[in-house]
Amino acid sequence: MSLVDSRRAYIDALKMLGRRELSESQIRQRLARREHDAESIDAAVARLLDERAIDDNRVAEAIARTETAIRKRGKLRVRRKIESAGIAPATARHAVDEVYGSLDADDLLESALAKRLRRGADIADQREFNRLYRYLVGQGRGPFRPASAALKGPPYSSFRDLCGSIDRR
Repeated sequence: MSLVDSRRAYIDALKMLGRRELSESQIRQRLARREHDAESIDAAVARLLDERAIDDNRVAEAIARTETAIRKRGKLRVRRKIESAGIAPATARHAVDEVYGSLDADDLLESALAKRLRRGADIADQREFNRLYRYLVGQGRGPFRPASAALKGPPYSSFRDLCGSIDRR
C-alpha cells in the first residue's frame, strides 16, 4: 500500500459521501468495486471514521426517516432496509424505535390504506381484504390481530374494523 493509493481511496470515498449518506459497509463495498486494495480501504475508512464522515447511527436514522415519511413503510420493512445497508441489527432497531417513537401507528396505517384504497371506498369482500392485508404486511406493517368485527363479515367500513392494533416488535 502506498500513500497515493490510500489517498485515492479516501478521495473516492469522500466523493461517494458527497452524494449521499453511506454506511461503513457500503463504503467498503464500493471502494472494493473500484479495485482499491484492502489496506487502502482500511486506511480510508479509519480516517473517515476519525473525522466522523461515516456514522452508521446517522445513516440508519436517515434511512428510517426517508422510508417512513416519504415511502410510508412500516417498522419491519424499514428495519430490513437499514440492515441491508450493512448496519448492525441493534443499531437498526434503535433507529427505527427513535423514528417511530414520535409517530402515531394508527395514522400511518390509515395513510397507507388511503393510498391503496380508492377514494373512500369500503372493503367490500374478503378478497379485497386479503389484497390489502398482503399489501400492508409487505410494507412492513403486520402482522395484525383480527378484531371482533372480522367475524361479522363484509362489507367493512374501515380496515380498523377488520384488524386490531399492530403487533409491536
